[in-house]
Amino acid sequence: QVQLVESGGGSVQAGGSLRLSCVAFGHTYSTNCMGWFRQAPGKEREGVAAIYTGGGNTYYADSVKGRFTISQDNAKNTVYLQMNSLKPEDTAMYYCAADPRPRCWWPGFQYNYWGQGTQVTVSS
Repeated sequence: QVQLVESGGGSVQAGGSLRLSCVAFGHTYSTNCMGWFRQAPGKEREGVAAIYTGGGNTYYADSVKGRFTISQDNAKNTVYLQMNSLKPEDTAMYYCAADPRPRCWWPGFQYNYWGQGTQVTVSS
């Protein structure tokens, strides 16, 4: 079992920045893939970014490329999502997810472990 705890959400104005953190507890060997997803009210959940912790490969949704950066600190079992140049359309609940299978960005791939989420609100 893996427990994921997110933090770092909040309210910012457009153009601002936030850094989300996700700490993994438990069987952290089951976190070969770690990803960030988001869901806005009335919309489907979408993948934002992912990282293959074994090799550091990163993946991004087109909508956040060049603005968001996913990174890891293996010593702290933590993954970060640095979000810059935030836009109102980035407003959503952001969730951290983890999975032992190395299919981090496969279409339709369902991550096994999920955090409770952290709210990000961007005002114009």
